Amino acid sequence: MKPVYSYKIFHSKVLFGIVLCQVAGICSAFIAGSTKNNTWFKMLQKPTWNPPSFVFGPVWTLLYILMGIALGIVLQAPPSALKTKAMWVFALQLALNFAWSILFFKFHSTTLALADILLLACSIALSIWLFGMLSQKAAWLLVPYISWVSFATVLNFAIWQLNR
Repeated sequence: MKPVYSYKIFHSKVLFGIVLCQVAGICSAFIAGSTKNNTWFKMLQKPTWNPPSFVFGPVWTLLYILMGIALGIVLQAPPSALKTKAMWVFALQLALNFAWSILFFKFHSTTLALADILLLACSIALSIWLFGMLSQKAAWLLVPYISWVSFATVLNFAIWQLNR
């Protein structure tokens, strides 16, 4: 049986992961500006299948929670070169995630945002692969994230195409 303190450490690492991911998302959204008040975004041509703005907040909140739990699980793994690599790739994808909203909503660059989200999708796929070598559970927790980002990539491409 595991000592009680290990559960506290595990839960603190999961909590750290969730808070880190949520703060990254909140800060990015704050810096980028809300879609509700973004005149530029309102004026863009969008595909008919573009989800309404109110969908994005709850979806991203859930995704950041899942990402944080996955991160917390991987942080529990013993130190190794693989864990270090997984942490760096996770940090990279979180930075690309952070940058996307700013590139798209603040700088109004559908082109740079598209390049960013393509790199983001690749880095998430690599994160899933690396996390999977440390914990299958952590890898599966990132599947909804890559699914949503794949959809967002197609949406970003469609918006870019409609507005060039």
